[in-house]
Amino acid sequence: MDFSFIKKLVQLVDASGVTDLEIEENNSKIRISKKSGVTQTSGREVVFQPAEYEVKNTISPKAASNDEGQPDLAASESLHQVLSPIVGTFYRASSPDSEYFVQVGDNVSVGSALCIIEAMKLMNEIESDVNGKIVKILVENGAPVEYNQPLFLIQVD
Repeated sequence: MDFSFIKKLVQLVDASGVTDLEIEENNSKIRISKKSGVTQTSGREVVFQPAEYEVKNTISPKAASNDEGQPDLAASESLHQVLSPIVGTFYRASSPDSEYFVQVGDNVSVGSALCIIEAMKLMNEIESDVNGKIVKILVENGAPVEYNQPLFLIQVD
């Protein structure tokens, strides 16, 4: 079994109501358990840390409006969407009593920490991949996020 297949299985289990999944293939056995956050392979426990992800998606310039007839922020050609690289829980700060990484109106540069996404008990810091100003935070603190879900809109410098 290759790592990308295992990673997809972990994401599927995390996003679904399934708590345990066990698969045998070519003398390899993998068990994924949502309860423990650990993947077990051939009797050894292995904790998977996600690789570096590129969080990039420039919004296409479309003339759009929302249901109330207001201009849609995502329609602007100078706005950049930061997408979630993984399924998990979105946190705006490193701990409940810490200040948020960013607020609307803050200027950010490439590499600035924007948020944390917790996946399988691992905290994954999401960084900005553009220089600009935070225009909108699209997710509530503590909310679950899906793969490729928009998290922030950044006005590109």
